[in-house]
Amino acid sequence: MAKRDYYEVLGAKKGASADELKKAYRAKAKELHPDRNSDNPQAEAQFKEVNEAYEVLKDDQKKAAYDRFGHAAFEGGMGGGPRPGGYGQQGDFASAFSDVFEDLFGDFMGRGGGGGGGRSRAQRGSDLRYNMRVSLEEAYTGSQKSITVPTSVTCDICHGSGAEGGAEPVTCPTCNGMGKVRAQQGFFTIERTCHQCNGMGQIIKNPCRTCGGQGRVQKDKQLSVNIPLGVETGTRIRLAGEGEAGLRGGPNGDLYIFIEVKEHALFQRDGVHLFCRVPVSMPTAAMGGEIEVPTIDGGKARVKVPAGAQSGKQMRLRSKGMPALRSSNTGDMVIELAVETPVNLTSRQRELLREFEKLSEENNPEGSSFFSKVKSFWEGMKG
Repeated sequence: MAKRDYYEVLGAKKGASADELKKAYRAKAKELHPDRNSDNPQAEAQFKEVNEAYEVLKDDQKKAAYDRFGHAAFEGGMGGGPRPGGYGQQGDFASAFSDVFEDLFGDFMGRGGGGGGGRSRAQRGSDLRYNMRVSLEEAYTGSQKSITVPTSVTCDICHGSGAEGGAEPVTCPTCNGMGKVRAQQGFFTIERTCHQCNGMGQIIKNPCRTCGGQGRVQKDKQLSVNIPLGVETGTRIRLAGEGEAGLRGGPNGDLYIFIEVKEHALFQRDGVHLFCRVPVSMPTAAMGGEIEVPTIDGGKARVKVPAGAQSGKQMRLRSKGMPALRSSNTGDMVIELAVETPVNLTSRQRELLREFEKLSEENNPEGSSFFSKVKSFWEGMKG
């Protein structure tokens, strides 16, 4: 029986690109998969036909010959096309399905359609996290702090190779450096991690006695960390290459410093702004005056209190707050007045306050009348 056109078999247009052919092939292979068509006796033959067509068209040289001469290009010794008879034997069919499996699922397994190399013996080290607490003053000025981090560092004896005397690892004889071994089971190819090299693709005949073949050892590392001004709780600082050493000479991971700014006894922080509650004496609040308030930089600022100021009144000091992280902007400081009521009065102070109350009633008869009524009301309730 005459062979069908390979493009027709795949359901692709003549002259289709490699990507178009691959897409068409995948669709047909899935459609005609024998496991999906157990009730169709023709599915296996069609599946073989699809594989034969794709074997030719995915190869640029074979495709060019086929486009020019058709099936005749592979007859009479004209080229290296499919063997006469196609995939007639069970072993050939299993091999064909292995290729289909590779093409369909190879991308998910970290390979291209034509297989690929094994895992590199060198593996990147893990990233590390370090939690650091700083004061609000340190966040304001920026600082430099020394820390000790328990981590893995490169073995000085084998220089990270993991082999005694610095010798190079050798290719694993079991997987031939692939890091994986395959087993054929019917139509399926099962792939497992190589048990001898644990997926590394290489083995060390004489492991380093210091690191046990890991290429790294546990050690406390001393580091100096620059804390930029303006940091907040949750700020993350990355120290590239200061994480865990890589396995068998692999690159180091990174160290991430997570900042927590401690609560301050006087100031409360909201982003770049600071809030401070300042006590004010009753005479100053009543008559007005000046008070001194502390600032985050360790200095003091003089603030004018308007006459008649009440508790809760807020006043803003521009640019006396926190610096913005990685910016030239600075926040404000907001002070809130808390008028203090005097306690432990002397007899003279009490006398003066009574005189002050009497004068207040004379100067504000409407107010004194109101308070007199309130006083009478409460006295009547007690009676």
